[in-house]
Amino acid sequence: MQMQDVKIVENEPMSAHTTFRIGGPARYYMIPENAGQVSKCMGFAMKMELPYVIVGKGSNVLFSDEGYPGVVIEVGRSMADIEVSEDGHIRAGAGAGLGALAAAAAKQSLSGLEFASGIPGTVGGAVVMNAGAYGGEIKDCIKSAKVLDKEGAVLELSRDEMELGYRSSVIQRKGYIVTEAVFQLHKGNKEQILGRMSELNAKRREKQPLDYPSAGSTFKRPEGYFAGKLIEDAGLRGFQVGDAQVSEKHCGFVINRGKATAADVIGLMEEVQKRVLETSGVRLEPEVKIIRG
Repeated sequence: MQMQDVKIVENEPMSAHTTFRIGGPARYYMIPENAGQVSKCMGFAMKMELPYVIVGKGSNVLFSDEGYPGVVIEVGRSMADIEVSEDGHIRAGAGAGLGALAAAAAKQSLSGLEFASGIPGTVGGAVVMNAGAYGGEIKDCIKSAKVLDKEGAVLELSRDEMELGYRSSVIQRKGYIVTEAVFQLHKGNKEQILGRMSELNAKRREKQPLDYPSAGSTFKRPEGYFAGKLIEDAGLRGFQVGDAQVSEKHCGFVINRGKATAADVIGLMEEVQKRVLETSGVRLEPEVKIIRG
């Protein structure tokens, strides 16, 4: 299959494009290089009467074992430019990695993105879900974002217009696609910024199961609780379904021990939800987006 200017692969295994290393083949996998090409990909999907889904680095998603019968559009490596201005603004393509973004800020002694340095996602995904860690969130430092609506029209949203909440945004609710974002940071001490990034990354290595494939935190944080603590209190540390396991290092993570299937992960998540509800009365909501065929 050919489409002018856009790289397209048929029957591409999603296990090669997700941090879980799980997922069957996508009917079409497209890699646009700019917002105009993203719009073309959307148009292709609509013309073929196929569903489409956006991925960046493939974190926070789980594709089914059967694969995806539509179009997967990668807003990632080909849309990863980062520009730093002298007034403390950083403009980043939606495919830029959060680690690269934080490093670019630190290089110019700009503070505000230290929390993001170890999050294994892209700017686009982070804006959609208002990603955060260690007391920081995207909403604390973003100024504006350019998005495509479902018709492919370009919109520019201010921070207030994005309606950023806990793992939510108007972008997510309306199905917009982020193409770039602008962040407003403030001058700081480079050594202190790098020191804080190093400290947070050391905490991640100490507390999170980074040696195994996962999609990051599996469940959202219930108000007033920590998901990992509820799962541990339900006696589920190390609990397995097939090769999917509740991490023994951090119960908030489900890991792939090597040969886990999407069915294994989903079965494990459902059992965790059931047991936590029984033991604590709290209903856990998935943070991982499950994409079924």
